Amino acid sequence: MQNEYIFDPYPLQVTMQRLADNMRTRRLERKLSTKRLAAMSGVPVSTIQRFELKHAISLESYIKLAKALGYSEELMQLLAEPKYDTMEELLEINRNRNRKRGV
Repeated sequence: MQNEYIFDPYPLQVTMQRLADNMRTRRLERKLSTKRLAAMSGVPVSTIQRFELKHAISLESYIKLAKALGYSEELMQLLAEPKYDTMEELLEINRNRNRKRGV
């Protein structure tokens, strides 16, 4: 029997804020202005500013920013490996590895 409810200690807004804060920190560490990051990534300055202030951004823009900051490999690793808590879950994951559809 699969767990339908997984405890997640991070509400959506907290996760979005953390992503925005991390992106801003990486930008500032490299001494990049929003204007310079916009030029490097192709993402408008207004989108970067909205992300840093309101934590709202499209996935495409987020990926462009992360790639411009040199995080391509880290993006490719996100969700690359299965996550499991028990041996039973790992066995179920392995049984379903080649599935093309959900239930």
